[in-house]
Amino acid sequence: MQIDIILEPDLSPAQVAELAVAAENYGFRTLWHSNYHQNPDAFVALVPAALATKKIRLGILAVSPYEMHPLKIANATQTLNEISNGRTIVAIGGGGSVMGAIGMKLDPKANRMLQSVREAVDIVSSVTSGKLVMNYPGEVFKLSRPLKNGWAKAARPGIFTCATGPKMLQLAGEIADGTQMSDVTPEKIDHHMEALRAGLAARKTPAADFRIGNFWAWHIKADRDKSMYEARRELVFRGELLPPKYDMLPYVTPEERQLVIDKWQNFAKAFWTRSGKIEDVPESIVTRLIAACSSAGDLGDIDLQIERFRVFEKAGLTELSIRLFDEPMAGLKIVAEHVLPKFERA
Repeated sequence: MQIDIILEPDLSPAQVAELAVAAENYGFRTLWHSNYHQNPDAFVALVPAALATKKIRLGILAVSPYEMHPLKIANATQTLNEISNGRTIVAIGGGGSVMGAIGMKLDPKANRMLQSVREAVDIVSSVTSGKLVMNYPGEVFKLSRPLKNGWAKAARPGIFTCATGPKMLQLAGEIADGTQMSDVTPEKIDHHMEALRAGLAARKTPAADFRIGNFWAWHIKADRDKSMYEARRELVFRGELLPPKYDMLPYVTPEERQLVIDKWQNFAKAFWTRSGKIEDVPESIVTRLIAACSSAGDLGDIDLQIERFRVFEKAGLTELSIRLFDEPMAGLKIVAEHVLPKFERA
């Protein structure tokens, strides 16, 4: 298993490039830029990083075909891929930050969303293949004019999905080059891998190097208090707490789970006010959820986290995508010095 890095999306393109150079020098496999509504365009923001590096892969996640037609996803991906000499990856998902910001709701029909992602991956893969595409008569997305991106010279970019639910994971295994799960905990990773393997078994074209990643929140710092503040502030976005599922079990009791659901807006308030204070929820519950859904604490807690990461590795992940938050260069250094040597380098 290799280690990837996911950055905060509010960094400037110059900061992203600086971190990309450092990550490449340390030996990380991929640097991911998130696609959020209030931050720099992820494709454009990675251009300086593409020009400043030679080896590290550069990824964008998650891009929804509901916010950006698959043809435009393909063109943007292939353009960055040319600039980076074939090092670009795009991860396509059904929803995302941009959709919420523009008031576009997810399609309530799950099969429709699956079809949308299937068609998006199909179109992006076809357009970036370099072959002539006459048209695409999809149910959701269409191409009505012949096209061929003859200007592209680099090897085809990687086309991933962002998938955590069983149906989306099975779809990823069937059609994509890889997938990025989100916030799946070590105790639950085997369940998710079952769905993914079912998709890989049904695949028509064998996957030569199918990549399996998982977004993982990393808060460990030299200063434990700073770490726990950051972890509390960001806890509302961890997958176990997100509606409508509110999984959380077995990390809390059913009664505690209901309390978290009732007070979920207080978790959100801790983020938006940047206070990190979660009102009306006992600290014991908050601490257990942080411990379950992320890596937090000081440098003395890293060995325990590496043991947890071994569970991901044993389950079949090819990379763990570690998300950095405040002071990303310091966080990158900690991961590079204490975690990366324990796993495969790029």
